[in-house]
Amino acid sequence: MENIDTGSGIVSSGECLTFTLGKEEYGIDILKVQEIRGYEAPTRIANAPPFIKGVINLRGVIVPIIDLRLKFNLGNPSYDQFTVVIILNIGKRVVGAVVDGVSDVIQISPENLRPAPEFGSILDTQYILGLGTIDERMIIVVDIEKLMTSQEMALVEDIGA
Repeated sequence: MENIDTGSGIVSSGECLTFTLGKEEYGIDILKVQEIRGYEAPTRIANAPPFIKGVINLRGVIVPIIDLRLKFNLGNPSYDQFTVVIILNIGKRVVGAVVDGVSDVIQISPENLRPAPEFGSILDTQYILGLGTIDERMIIVVDIEKLMTSQEMALVEDIGA
């Protein structure tokens, strides 16, 4: 397996777990994924931003749960039998990300990954590693570690610091 370096980050193995948010398909580095669970309503935390749904107790570990649809301003989420939580190992923390559904694990080669387009200040693309194309599918590859260690999330210490 080879690393994919897009200039702003690396997908360690070239393998991505793909998931859906609305009609769009996203991918994250498979090596960051600990497990995939069905959605269960988390315990709310007072004064948390709307995208932080709360926390769950996962085998004795308190795990913050982030709704990526809310984080990416993709409308109001609906929680059904397809909604899942991707449990991630980011830095020294475990974090859960709520998504509409998980698709599969794919291999994205460097020649199939294009840099994210620049939208100026209209759209924040700092968490997007690039756009992957496989057959007719367009996959937005997200730097999940950079997203979860961002200042506004304040969930995980920045391991680069």
